[in-house]
Amino acid sequence: MSAEARPAPSPVAVPPPAHPTYDLSAVITLALSEDAGDRGDVSCLATIPIDVNAEATFIAKEDGVIAGISLADMIFKQVDPSLKVEWFEDDGNFVHKGLQFGKVYGCAQSIIVAERVVLNFMQRMSGIATMTKAMADAARPACILETRKTAPGLRLVDKWAVLIGGGKNHRLGLFDMVMIKDNHISVAGGITNAMTSVDQFLEKEKLAVPVEVETRTLEEVRYLLKYSDKNKTSLTRIMLDNMVVPLPNGDIDVSMLKDAVQLINGRFETEASGNVTMDTVKKIGETGVTYISSGALTHSVKALDISLKIGTELALQVGRRTNRA
Repeated sequence: MSAEARPAPSPVAVPPPAHPTYDLSAVITLALSEDAGDRGDVSCLATIPIDVNAEATFIAKEDGVIAGISLADMIFKQVDPSLKVEWFEDDGNFVHKGLQFGKVYGCAQSIIVAERVVLNFMQRMSGIATMTKAMADAARPACILETRKTAPGLRLVDKWAVLIGGGKNHRLGLFDMVMIKDNHISVAGGITNAMTSVDQFLEKEKLAVPVEVETRTLEEVRYLLKYSDKNKTSLTRIMLDNMVVPLPNGDIDVSMLKDAVQLINGRFETEASGNVTMDTVKKIGETGVTYISSGALTHSVKALDISLKIGTELALQVGRRTNRA
């Protein structure tokens, strides 16, 4: 099954997160280089003359949210600017198994050289976007965030996929948010000492960045609120970590989380963290927290099955035989 072609959106419908040092083009170059090695694609060189053109079709092998279309355009352009790419869906659209959602035309060697790199990125991004969409829908009115638990070197790509799936980005790295976690608090000698040091540091350095502090108990929440009552503070968000308690019957107890949200009473943003799954996220979202963060969005991603085939009819026959089209 295919759809009518849509004009490519311009600018990119969901742009990647802005990062001061991340070079997306260099990441693409590295991915292509590790495939090509020092000889290039010897299979293509051995079987396909350089002047042979082809048309290849993108096929969804399972239902999910498509992501990585804009990145695929960048890869094809980097491999061979003469390739013509046509998409029938946009990043963030839901696709069904068997849908033909894009085509690429041009030099057959170039298409095959780009194929695996394009699919590796698209499959990973689409898997992240699919899970993010499911969690974001279940979590409302809370917003879903990922964490820094991303594949090394793919931080921006993973976080881009979360945006495409309807989530929001947590901090990009160590530079764009002060996030005081348990180890900082232990070394600083307590949550009050840690927060005092943060406020002094930001004032001295004249930095204006969001500040989040991790709390693990209601007592720590009270200490933080007491500090904010008595001091001018840069605190913007309170993380409520592992306040979702698993029960033997498979359910969860969110009473501690609810108590913490009520204590904070809208004075600061709140973020639930820990024991967040597709089975628990709806109940967590109903507690009144502002955000729910899930490392599983990026560290346990299941790639969405996608193929890029030149012999479309035979590929579909094989896909139907294996229940993948």
